[in-house]
Amino acid sequence: MKIKTDEITSIIKQEIQQYAAELEVSEVGRVVEVGDGIARIYGLSKAMAGEMLEFQTHEGAVMGQVFNLEEDTVGAVIYGDYLSVKEGDLVKATGRLLEVPVGEAMLGRVVDPLGRPLDNGPAIQATEFRKVDIIAPGIAERQPVHEPMQTGIKAIDAMIPIGRGQRELIIGDRKTGKTAVAIDTIINQKQYWGTPDAVVCIYVAVGQKESTVAGVVETLRKYGAMDYTIVVNASSSDPAPMQYIAPYSGCAMGEYFMWRGKNGGKGPKHALCIYDDLSKQAVAYRQLSLLLRRPPGREAYPGDVFYLHSRLLERATKLSDENGAGSLTALPVIETQEGDVSAYIPTNVISITDGQIYLEPELFFAGVRPAVNVGISVSRVGGNAQVKAMKKIAGSLRLDLAAYRELEAFAQLGTELDKATQKQLDRGARMVELLKQPQYVPMTVVDQVISIFAASKGFMDDVEIRHVADFEKGLLNFFTTTGKAVRDELAQKKALDNDLEKKLVDAIGVFKAGWKPGK
Repeated sequence: MKIKTDEITSIIKQEIQQYAAELEVSEVGRVVEVGDGIARIYGLSKAMAGEMLEFQTHEGAVMGQVFNLEEDTVGAVIYGDYLSVKEGDLVKATGRLLEVPVGEAMLGRVVDPLGRPLDNGPAIQATEFRKVDIIAPGIAERQPVHEPMQTGIKAIDAMIPIGRGQRELIIGDRKTGKTAVAIDTIINQKQYWGTPDAVVCIYVAVGQKESTVAGVVETLRKYGAMDYTIVVNASSSDPAPMQYIAPYSGCAMGEYFMWRGKNGGKGPKHALCIYDDLSKQAVAYRQLSLLLRRPPGREAYPGDVFYLHSRLLERATKLSDENGAGSLTALPVIETQEGDVSAYIPTNVISITDGQIYLEPELFFAGVRPAVNVGISVSRVGGNAQVKAMKKIAGSLRLDLAAYRELEAFAQLGTELDKATQKQLDRGARMVELLKQPQYVPMTVVDQVISIFAASKGFMDDVEIRHVADFEKGLLNFFTTTGKAVRDELAQKKALDNDLEKKLVDAIGVFKAGWKPGK
């Protein structure tokens, strides 16, 4: 029986095609050296910078990423359990860049920097992924910041206002209330949830104790803020690569919401990212760099540590209307040592951000909380994003406080003061008292305007300092009952004209006439 030659050829071709389909071609190398979250690999000659790697360990696959491309070896960081990676293990190049799951499924969850749940909840069913490290949108894709990001903290919303799309640094020594400012801001976004102005919050904890992060999550749950919050945690016990990548992961999760408006997507298109704190991220990055033999520079940080933070914070922006007008606001936190704002990392981040809120230990321990130093703190954008009514009265507030600080030094000398000077001192002291605010009690912008307006118009000048908080509480209660019509008008206009100012003055006058301390 004769078989035709072309028939045999077609059968052989078919066999070869089937075999080729089953054959997986991948580039592999072997681990030469491993330790402290980094590995050197021999053999990955075609590896690209930033490419994801898969370490084949006896306990399963562990992910890593190419960091250094050297002559004979590749320096890589290991994400996950680096103790299971041994010398001689096989490493496979994936041809992909690092991605994390994003989307609504992440809301209310506590995850690690790779998007894996840490809260004992169910697996996250994410349908979309985003690259962790991308180039920030260009100038043409942005627009100026013009909407307020209300923190609910009087001292900040009045004098150091933050706009949506801004980067505002929170800086100060340890235990001065930096995290408290961030948590209050998250809690304050609850009033917008479910409206077109809704904000999704991402809290990135870098290098903190597990107990501290658990406390933050518990607080957010208690105040109903976890519904719109994602917590990304790389604790102090996690390896340095996880702490290094955490802020970028959180940023990628926020960017999903920021870009959502472009395709007419439903749901929130504003995000707020809090990086707590970037000084610990810089330390983790320094550790990786030194282990990978990158040359140290100032304070032993590598030369590209500025780029580490600039490429993260530049991703915060207010997008143009063509891109859906979404926004990503960044509140990075930096911890200083003994108030040394001129150290390397603090000066770097100050120069990248659009202003800073400086928290001072002396004020904190003197009972002025939030301990905002109004002299050094500044917002280079937020004034444009302020509610008109607040902008009008905040100017006089800043001046009153500045005058008070100047005169305070004279008053301590025990010199005789004329009436006008004494009046300014009294007003300033009451302003300082008014700006004190308990934790987890954010105020709406209308309430803030009413209480600051009352103080700046002199209604509190004759109220004893210890009764200022009582006066304010009574005043705001009055505006929810008798003076509700005036409050509603202010809430609707969000601006102060002469007519509304007169109504406010009259209403506060009526309240004060019937108010008694301790009532």
